[in-house]
Amino acid sequence: MININENFLNLQDSYLFSTIAKKVAEFQKNNPDKKVIKLGIGDVTRPIVPAVLDAMHKAVDELGKGETFRGYGPEQGYEFLREKIVQNDYAKRGVTILPDEIFVSDGAKCDCGNIGDILGIDNTVAITDPVYPVYLDTNVMAGRSGNYNTESGVYENIIYIPATAENNFIPQFPKKVPDMIYLCFPNNPTGTTLSKDELKKWVDYAKENKSLILFDSAYEAFISEENVPHTIYEIEGAREVAIEFRSFSKTAGFTGVRCAYTVVPKELKGYTKDGKEIALNPLWNRRHGTKFNGVSYPVQRAAEAVYTDEGQKQIKENISYYMNNAKIIKEGLKEAGYTVYGGINAPYIWLKVPEGLTSWEFFDKLLKEANVVGTPGVGFGPSGEGYFRLTAFGTKENTTEAIERIKNMK
Repeated sequence: MININENFLNLQDSYLFSTIAKKVAEFQKNNPDKKVIKLGIGDVTRPIVPAVLDAMHKAVDELGKGETFRGYGPEQGYEFLREKIVQNDYAKRGVTILPDEIFVSDGAKCDCGNIGDILGIDNTVAITDPVYPVYLDTNVMAGRSGNYNTESGVYENIIYIPATAENNFIPQFPKKVPDMIYLCFPNNPTGTTLSKDELKKWVDYAKENKSLILFDSAYEAFISEENVPHTIYEIEGAREVAIEFRSFSKTAGFTGVRCAYTVVPKELKGYTKDGKEIALNPLWNRRHGTKFNGVSYPVQRAAEAVYTDEGQKQIKENISYYMNNAKIIKEGLKEAGYTVYGGINAPYIWLKVPEGLTSWEFFDKLLKEANVVGTPGVGFGPSGEGYFRLTAFGTKENTTEAIERIKNMK
């Protein structure tokens, strides 16, 4: 008899974005004449920039030459890319990260889930609420969550840390001390950030309690304000308590190309049940090398080109395009009387749904009356109920039209 991993039975009915896709597909089937504008999933619409494409083309051509044919590459990533990451993402900010502390992968989402392989099953897990679903779901799959309470909508062994308008979207320390703490800033879905002083509090808290911070900074490139840290390692002591996840997906339009990286500092320690310190960097290196064969050579050459002067110039133009969309959404919704957050340091707008509606009811209303797709806040956690997310990753034309439609809703 083949036994299954019964932890999967503790997952909620469906992955958030799968549910949205089914609802939209059904609406389009029943209304084929309607133009549906999708501002729900955070997928890019701008083309990959020329500097990056040129590098990818050259790398593909290399594969056809016998003297430069490349087979298996290093699982951790080619040195040429890791050196560029060290120089541009960290050294330029006065942060020391070593090449062998960087692990190139095919996505931050993958790494956020896979990191649990090196962490004990008995760890308590804290996630800010609302937040990206992968943190919760992968820990449920691993068996860290305990049972799901259908009435309260929470898992017994998951600690939710509310980050809402009531606390200015600044998560507060939970009553129960967690072992693993997921922080995502700039935040998906709220689009809000933490200042350096607020993030320093979390680093100090983790040091005091021997907790591990899992810091998702996939939207770092969208930060525009001065006092917002671009990396958790700008904070003193963070190398001792934090793993950082980065991605080229939204920064450089790699959502379909797949390239990211994770930083695991050598100072970072975990503990055996008898209290012995164990460095996490070698554990992740072992896991990475065993279960992953590396990102393809052309993709890593493309990622390297992100850091060229021309690549940076072109990518910043795309980011400005998306953030202009965010401005259009935010200002338009304000004109329509909505309370909105985000849209300054991240390409997401977080809005309060009208009184008397749940976030899923507002989703249905928006789809039916304005033919616009967004994301119900409750899909990001219990504290997301009453809120709604729109993304700025559409075209300017569609974004402008979508907001006009919403403004004209009854």
